[in-house]
Amino acid sequence: MKLLEGKKGLIMGVANQKSIAWGVAEACHQHGAELAFTYLNETLERRVRPLAESLGSTFLLPCDVQRDDEIQAVFTSIEKEWGKLDFLVHSVAFAKGEDLNNRFSLTSREGFHLAMDVSVYSFIKTMACAKNVLGKDSSALTMSYYGAQKVVPNYRMMGVAKAALEASVRELAVDLGPDQVRVNAISAGPIKTLAASGISDFRDLLNYFEPRAPLRRLISIENVGSSAVYLLSDLASAVTGEVHYVDCGFNVTAA
Repeated sequence: MKLLEGKKGLIMGVANQKSIAWGVAEACHQHGAELAFTYLNETLERRVRPLAESLGSTFLLPCDVQRDDEIQAVFTSIEKEWGKLDFLVHSVAFAKGEDLNNRFSLTSREGFHLAMDVSVYSFIKTMACAKNVLGKDSSALTMSYYGAQKVVPNYRMMGVAKAALEASVRELAVDLGPDQVRVNAISAGPIKTLAASGISDFRDLLNYFEPRAPLRRLISIENVGSSAVYLLSDLASAVTGEVHYVDCGFNVTAA
């Protein structure tokens, strides 16, 4: 049974084949969705285009999420090409390296603004621009992490940003609920992605996680993709404002 058959979705945030967004894209494609992708710049377009084409998609759009006009242009193009959108996946986050490696109290004002703009406001603005093309019973999904709830070593500014992102999910769920648009987040366990490479001692984090998670294993982008399909599909038609953990149960422990 293909849970997304006949649905059209936008994937934001694919960097390479190890990206969480790519795991979600593959799962959505396997369940019958037709997909569009965004990319930040020409360098990333060269990575994203062949991946998109491997799923039968040639609908790629430039989008610097720090530019309101580019976000709006994405949905103007989608409306022109497709008319409506059934779901979108926002997997975009960034913080300056020094704001992950320095003491948190030394976070720069510029770095704070940058992390919040890219990691949080971009989702809010995306939802505002998408409102006219998101049809009834549509769904939006963003990506969080346990550092939003507890202090995770070396996550620092990103933990604050993810906490704000989760709060934004709840606010957007209430704001867009009357339009029958659902808004949720997945909080994935640690995965070796390009973004994770910016976190100091990330391997130590993986080594700490695996023996303490109830299922005693790490998670994969495929695990995230499977849960994303559920949240984006009609099976989750009464689920909104939630942070869904895909972390082998790690969040329930006192480790």
